[in-house]
Amino acid sequence: MSASTDPVDSGTASVPAGRMAVAPRRDDDLDGLLSQGLRRGLAGTVLAGRTASVLLDAGQGDQWTLDLAAGRGRARRGGTPSPTLTVQGSVETLADIVAGRTSGVDAFLEGRVIVRGDLALSLQLDGLFTGVQTRPVTHPRAHEAVVMGVRTFWLEAGPPDAPAVVLLHGLGATNASMLPLLADLARDHRVLAPDAPGFGASEAPAASYRSAWFAAWVEAFQITTHTRGAVLVGNSMGGRIALEAGLAHPRSVRALVLLAPSPAFRRLRQYVPFVRVLTPQLARLPLPPLSHRLAVESIKGMMSVPDRLPQAWYDAAADEAVRVFRSPAHRVAFLSCARQIYLEEAHGLQGFWDRLPGLEPPALFVWGDRDRLVPASFGRHVSNALPQAASIVLEDCGHVPHFEHPAETMSLVRGFLGTV
Repeated sequence: MSASTDPVDSGTASVPAGRMAVAPRRDDDLDGLLSQGLRRGLAGTVLAGRTASVLLDAGQGDQWTLDLAAGRGRARRGGTPSPTLTVQGSVETLADIVAGRTSGVDAFLEGRVIVRGDLALSLQLDGLFTGVQTRPVTHPRAHEAVVMGVRTFWLEAGPPDAPAVVLLHGLGATNASMLPLLADLARDHRVLAPDAPGFGASEAPAASYRSAWFAAWVEAFQITTHTRGAVLVGNSMGGRIALEAGLAHPRSVRALVLLAPSPAFRRLRQYVPFVRVLTPQLARLPLPPLSHRLAVESIKGMMSVPDRLPQAWYDAAADEAVRVFRSPAHRVAFLSCARQIYLEEAHGLQGFWDRLPGLEPPALFVWGDRDRLVPASFGRHVSNALPQAASIVLEDCGHVPHFEHPAETMSLVRGFLGTV
């Protein structure tokens, strides 16, 4: 097939005489699906104000470009220089995603598509071409709202009347880092995965980014989405936010699942005076851009065995980190959060470890025995503070158990959810 740039015809395509007896090619199917889906326009979607170019690459010269601008989308055959997002996969897989026969998230997790560029945009596109009534409830849908004054983006999947679960990602990550949990739990839960303020596609306001501030945002998010009483599942910094939400707003939290949560430092506090005077606004200074290679190596460093995950996943996550770090406001948010994690008081009236025994919601803690960021030894201190909580250490596991050991992690999570 030639890589022409002819617009996709929204009418019925003529069929050459030589192909009258042959079933339609899936690329012809994709032409029609794109045209039909984009005809509805982008009004009322999270992409209504977005300007972007999306390259769908089926290989062997088969390419389509989606141009998004001014609340409208246009599809055409052929490529485009420097696309905002590139999605690579077979024409059959791309057609299935556009038609809603499979979700882009499932295709990504199963290795049937490769995503490069703006990862948040790829998640916002998922489901754009199918109506709400025709899309399976387990397929993620993109939403956006102003929560506590912050424009917040989230994914939602699962039966709307099922028990609610809110997924909270870690420092420097986005809701994409929670996709394995989202895909699994959406079978029988209403699952929401927001980009926290300062991260991913959500706004980065001028704020303290303390745990208490994030907990207030979680409460506001739950009110906005009618999910008070949800189970909160947090990884790393998201685990710390979930714990603070449970401490500050116990009536809004049914239970907590904490995957390698980042608690207050008990040692290595000799640098506190220096860090206190380190202003996060330094991140607004012109800095060398974060390199893709450094981002990949940083993410791999969180794993016990990096080769367990496909390289395509690291590349997608690194592309997103590079994109987000181009924003001075998001760099300030990152440094603010890292600073607050280190400065948080360990003991005293407002100290984390002295308040932790007052946690009311039931909790499951999961640690990795080879976690270089949050050592599993924290589990001993958690067990002393919360003897009633479950605390599990996974062997040969780093900082992100739901990626390194997805089956074992999901078995623990589902087993716990069955008891609360």
